[in-house]
Amino acid sequence: MKILTSAEMKEIDRQAIEEVGIPGSVLMENAGLQIFRLLQTILPYCDGDKIVIVAGKGNNGGDGLVIARHLWNHGMVPQVILLAAKDEIRGDAEINLRIAEKIGVPIAEVKSEADWNARKKLIKEASVIVDAIFGTGLVKPAEGLYAKAVEDINRTDAFKLAVDIPSGLSSDSFEIIGPAVVADVTVTLAAPKIAHVLPPAERWVGELVVADISIPPQLFDAHHLKLELTEKRGLLRSFEKRQKDSHKGTYGHLFIIAGSIGKTGAAVMAAKAALKTGAGLVTVGTPQSCLPLVARGMVELMTEPLEETEEKTIAAGTLPRARSLLKGKDALLIGPGISTHSSTAEFLAKLMPEIKLPVVIDADGLNILSMKPELLKRLPKTAILTPHPGEFARLLGLSLRDVIKRKLELAPAFARERGVYLVLKGYRTLVCAPDGRTFVNPTGNPGMATGGSGDVLSGMIASFLMQDKDALQAALAAVYLHGLSGDLAVEKTGERALVAGDLIRFLPAALKTMEDEAREEEFPLARI
Repeated sequence: MKILTSAEMKEIDRQAIEEVGIPGSVLMENAGLQIFRLLQTILPYCDGDKIVIVAGKGNNGGDGLVIARHLWNHGMVPQVILLAAKDEIRGDAEINLRIAEKIGVPIAEVKSEADWNARKKLIKEASVIVDAIFGTGLVKPAEGLYAKAVEDINRTDAFKLAVDIPSGLSSDSFEIIGPAVVADVTVTLAAPKIAHVLPPAERWVGELVVADISIPPQLFDAHHLKLELTEKRGLLRSFEKRQKDSHKGTYGHLFIIAGSIGKTGAAVMAAKAALKTGAGLVTVGTPQSCLPLVARGMVELMTEPLEETEEKTIAAGTLPRARSLLKGKDALLIGPGISTHSSTAEFLAKLMPEIKLPVVIDADGLNILSMKPELLKRLPKTAILTPHPGEFARLLGLSLRDVIKRKLELAPAFARERGVYLVLKGYRTLVCAPDGRTFVNPTGNPGMATGGSGDVLSGMIASFLMQDKDALQAALAAVYLHGLSGDLAVEKTGERALVAGDLIRFLPAALKTMEDEAREEEFPLARI
């Protein structure tokens, strides 16, 4: 599902109206009707039936007037507070204003803060407030009357439904630009916008519902629309039932270079996660003194000792051994817990140009790349990099603040310029492809902000990479499943108690969920 900017949505609206021939009034009617139908499911659970629609003078307010009409036609008495003079309303919104007036919908004009204060009692007594003040085109903070309205709406205990976007947010930014309605539900029209899906703005959105307003799907297929929300349906082919005549070789042999003294857990968690997500075989190469600890982590693992430094990290001299161990493998994961020791960094620098396998680079592997940026030009043809924001900041030589603020610009640019797949980890993980496409992952929760969570993810990505043979699909499926496992785990553990091992513990349940949905997709009659 595409995630659009205000300008992109405006252009799609124009195409639907001018090129396809759908009148703007029809789109407005569809929007209002869809939201009314949602309200019908909400109202029985609200205390009382005092519904107030706060409408602006633009198309967002027009949507609100359509909602008011449908509520009126179904026996309810909504109160519209219009934050403008009636004679300021134009276009399709004006059409719906006149209709609402003719059928008797109560409409109060509010043109000043004094007018608002005189009508504030309506807001205080409302059980449901429909926010239809601003649409997706807002670029500056709400001020004056509008700011006052937003603040008073937020002070109420009413259920708050926002039309398209909570008023006060900018649809093109995930940052908070000024006072904004804190919604319980937001019904966005046709497609989500940036503010709907990325924090901190998405916290103001509440539950997000995407309403179909009859815009033809092909209008969203334009090549320049690069930002998407990962959808479960598109991932189900990664979870299809296995063939009966398959064997362990069918699902690949993963080689993991990981661990150092004190960080053997990173190697174990990555390897466990790879096996639990279906890798046929997993071999871990680790410093020889660390091998017993890694081997005891899971009896199904295979291990290989690597020459080590005095500090018990991987030594540069183990390169011939590592080169030999890569033979016959289907993918490589390198980085979890290896440290940035100078000898280890030398080993990675010499190994990297020789790697012909698909590779996932994580953790200290990324930190070494940031120390030796020339290696970024010598990555294998298929490389997936999995930094958290701090690691990505080091790769770019920028501040963490810059990376967080500009991630939608920096992450796709890095993937495109380096020809790699980038998984920028965090709440709403970004997955970026070399062609510039960027996907926002919807699963996961704050409980996953714990040590080792990234190691689990890197093992999962490497496992899917061998099975799917499609780097983008592998990254998307693994990131989604990783978040889903966290969502299942948090239901049992709560957020604070969640640890990375719980993600592995709940992987079977998460996998089963996806496999069941894949089977239903393949055999829909099985639901009967």
